[in-house]
Amino acid sequence: RNDGTSLIGTFVRLSWHASGTYSSHDGTGGSNGGRIRFSPEKDWGANAGLNVAMEALEPIKALHPSLSYADLYTYAGVVSVEYAGGPKIPYEFGRVDDLDGTKSPLDGRLPDADKGNPRKTSRHMREVFHRMGFNDREMVCTLGRCHIDRSGYWGPWNKAENKFNNALFTFLLNMKWTVKQTHEGRWWKGPKQYENPGGELMMLPSCMAMVHDEQMRKYVTMYAEDQDLFYKDFADAYGKLLSLGISQY
Repeated sequence: RNDGTSLIGTFVRLSWHASGTYSSHDGTGGSNGGRIRFSPEKDWGANAGLNVAMEALEPIKALHPSLSYADLYTYAGVVSVEYAGGPKIPYEFGRVDDLDGTKSPLDGRLPDADKGNPRKTSRHMREVFHRMGFNDREMVCTLGRCHIDRSGYWGPWNKAENKFNNALFTFLLNMKWTVKQTHEGRWWKGPKQYENPGGELMMLPSCMAMVHDEQMRKYVTMYAEDQDLFYKDFADAYGKLLSLGISQY
């Protein structure tokens, strides 16, 4: 952007949240319809700040009016991952926009970063991802990052946020993480998060839950040791996420 900041992570989050409402139980939710631009979805707390990404995509929509918002929002994530050096994501166009948000599911389908303790958080994560039809391996490789102006958290989890790599997993295993207590000399009043010894990097409770959960930790270790495998699995899982609920798939 003109101010020197990047929307790469926000575009990925937009595509994730537009798609992650899907339920394999009844076929509701998902990216088809582009309903995240309407109430009630755009007003959900989990989607705070995504209006910035949607507004940034409007010039592209103006240049390509036949492109649906549903395709635009999901493809923005694909382009962002690949631009950041990530794997090529399988993707097909063809999503159709709804005219309003009346078909949106109830709030609560997107994952929360913290449910009070690692066990409850990992159980919540499984409920969300299993509802979409994902297993633990797919769940671990699709989890991402947040920023304070988007969801209440502060700081990056990676010093090179706009570079796609397996650093999340290596940092989780190789750095010491403690609950953040202060910020710039004052008591931290934001949501619970973790920081490294220098305080310049952060992790969400959901990230730490992956280390405490024996089954999830197995995949964290696997991806920390093999970036190529992480790229392969991420491409498959992320492509699957974006296609949830699309009839042509």
